[in-house]
Amino acid sequence: MREAMARAVVGDDVLDGDPTVRELEDETARWLGKARALFVPSGTMANQVALGAWTRPGDEIIVQRHAHVTTYEAGAPGYLHGLQSITVGGIDGAMDPAEVEAAIRPDYVHCPKTGLVCLEQTHNVAGGRIAPLTELEAVARVARESGVPVHMDGARLANAVVATGIPAERWAQSADSVSVCLSKGLGAPVGSLIAGDEEFIERGIVVRKRLGGWMRQAGVIAAGGLYALRHNLERLAEDHALARTLASRLNALPGLAADPDSVATNIVMAEVQTDRFDAAALAARMRTEGVLVLVFGKRVLRFVTHMDVGAEDVARVESVLRGILA
Repeated sequence: MREAMARAVVGDDVLDGDPTVRELEDETARWLGKARALFVPSGTMANQVALGAWTRPGDEIIVQRHAHVTTYEAGAPGYLHGLQSITVGGIDGAMDPAEVEAAIRPDYVHCPKTGLVCLEQTHNVAGGRIAPLTELEAVARVARESGVPVHMDGARLANAVVATGIPAERWAQSADSVSVCLSKGLGAPVGSLIAGDEEFIERGIVVRKRLGGWMRQAGVIAAGGLYALRHNLERLAEDHALARTLASRLNALPGLAADPDSVATNIVMAEVQTDRFDAAALAARMRTEGVLVLVFGKRVLRFVTHMDVGAEDVARVESVLRGILA
């Protein structure tokens, strides 16, 4: 990947275009079955480009209760676009089409306009849950019947593709715009894309400009993304298998609980059950042993497998935790 980045043919993406960026955008658009795609620096920017392109200030978006777009994007929908949010569903990451339908506002001067419904695949807070295709299609059908566009935060869509065998294009049909991240399991150092029809992308280009997302010789980083799409998709299955192994080993330790059967992709949620530590204290203790893990609640740790960790790292995590908990 680094060799591909060093050898990338570059132009000026702000002026007449960068050829490697265009190649990445075209390949991603084909993968998702959309007309066009747009390269941006981050997953958050990809989602916010979509929100800015679909809505107007004062609109309301409907999102899952723990969606990344409203939970982990620093209040950007309100701060950047003047939007408010209405949330549905619970900790499992599911969206009930009936709840979505009930949340869509009537055409009434005293109510905000429902500007967008947001999906997420896979669902981060729900531990990498794969929303069933039937669920996404049902939510999309409800939205479209009311004339509301649908955006999919597909930062980890590649994981769902590999885990289910359902092509990315099939998943993407459930949304009018889709964001995908190259720097998650695919292993690129930076970059995401947002895809949709021609009109949407033209509006998105303006929003990207306003957010400072135009880059110059961006082909250097786009080349890493191209390599990731072409070489690192199928290997995500290794991450999924390793995550299940990790969950089994964590579950066998005293004071931890991690259900291997709940691991859908590459995320493992572990509950800290010992009275000696809460999640933050245990994570801090692990850090002193060179093991980094995210705190996801007072008693929940999130472990993620990816291309930079292997079986030997899982064994080390188990050994470190066994020593700490003993």
